[in-house]
Amino acid sequence: MKKSLNMKINITKILLLLATVIFTSCASRNLVYFSDLPQKSQYSTNAVSVAEPKIQPGDLLSIKLSSLSAESNAIFNAGGVVVGGQNNNETGYLVDKNDMITFPIIGKVKLGGLTNEQAREKMTKEVTRYVKDPIVNLRLINFRVTVIGEVSRPNTFNVANEKINLLEALGMAGDMTAFGKRENVLVIREKDGQKTMARVNLNDKEVINSPYFHLQQNDVVYVEPIPARAAQANNSGRFLSIIVGLTSVATLVLSRLL
Repeated sequence: MKKSLNMKINITKILLLLATVIFTSCASRNLVYFSDLPQKSQYSTNAVSVAEPKIQPGDLLSIKLSSLSAESNAIFNAGGVVVGGQNNNETGYLVDKNDMITFPIIGKVKLGGLTNEQAREKMTKEVTRYVKDPIVNLRLINFRVTVIGEVSRPNTFNVANEKINLLEALGMAGDMTAFGKRENVLVIREKDGQKTMARVNLNDKEVINSPYFHLQQNDVVYVEPIPARAAQANNSGRFLSIIVGLTSVATLVLSRLL
């Protein structure tokens, strides 16, 4: 009887060990951002100049005119297309494939390739031909980044202040899961009609000096899963079947021994 009890305990230990190995074999990973940063010292580095976003085809621009002439304001602010939700509509001007917008009275104006400030100055100069001392406010409506892959809430996010870095984008997406490759995050960027792809290591403190740490409009951030994620997805049912099968066999053996 004592021998049978010891056998039961040993089989139970083996099953528990097998389950632990299966589900924790990939748990020992570095999940710490900037993990090479010394714990008890201050670190500083020269600030990297962030390139100001430039207007691209497909962008939507909010352009509002303010002047002493209410009639002129009404005319120049009447164009564009309505964008946004039911309770948050805005009027925007779409930049076409030739970098042009179509503005009331003025007609076609090329703004593609300019920064927001450069575009504002150009529009002010154009409007001054018709209105005295105008004030032109210009901003990009659809500055957005997309975060996909091993994050809690993959989505496309609009950025109101047109400025965001990788950590902020990941924060908006609920951060990486434990299966996300922090050392190998892919940033996909389109600029001047050309797509570029770059990988950054968020375990490395020097990542803040990367030109891809600060995101630009329409950037896509892809957090690649570690191999264990695919194995988990493909084999979770198989592992469960194995454990259930072993448990059944152990139960049968024990029932005959006891």
